[in-house]
Amino acid sequence: MRPGLTASVVAVDVAALLVELYDRLPPLVRHAVEGLTPEQLVEQPAPGANTIGWLIWHVARVEDDHIADVMGVGQLWADGDWAARFGLEPDVKNLGYGHSAEQMAQVRPESSDALIEYFDAVHARTVAWLAGLTSEDLDRVVDTRWDPPVTLGVRLVSVADDSLQHVGQAAYVRGSLLDAT
Repeated sequence: MRPGLTASVVAVDVAALLVELYDRLPPLVRHAVEGLTPEQLVEQPAPGANTIGWLIWHVARVEDDHIADVMGVGQLWADGDWAARFGLEPDVKNLGYGHSAEQMAQVRPESSDALIEYFDAVHARTVAWLAGLTSEDLDRVVDTRWDPPVTLGVRLVSVADDSLQHVGQAAYVRGSLLDAT
């Protein structure tokens, strides 16, 4: 417990809280990409820097991968033509972690709509699943590769945190890009 905090018993609707957190992402994603051309989506703000297209693709890929894993289902990325719409192969292990500048540049969304539609599909599945969670579910260990093992609660916070940071980065790049024109 953090210094200065006291323990108290509070009834929390975990599902509603998590849906509230994750539902903050769609308008931020839209703001970051709507109206941008395919060329703007892949423009680097500096050599080797992440593009808006890569950042939002990565947000959707991580949510798709991590949430599908804890749900025990397949990723949406493997279904349909998602990968082709980004100029990529449907490799479910390609999330963007450790991407070189060259790998990042290979992520080429066909449009801002491709980014929004993939994110929306992933997000819809995520929030539908989150709506059924209870506080007891959050203690379930979902990854034993770490010490201590990762619980569902920690994984969900981690995905949301990573997503919010990357969407903020995309919004910053958008502002810089549009201010330069």
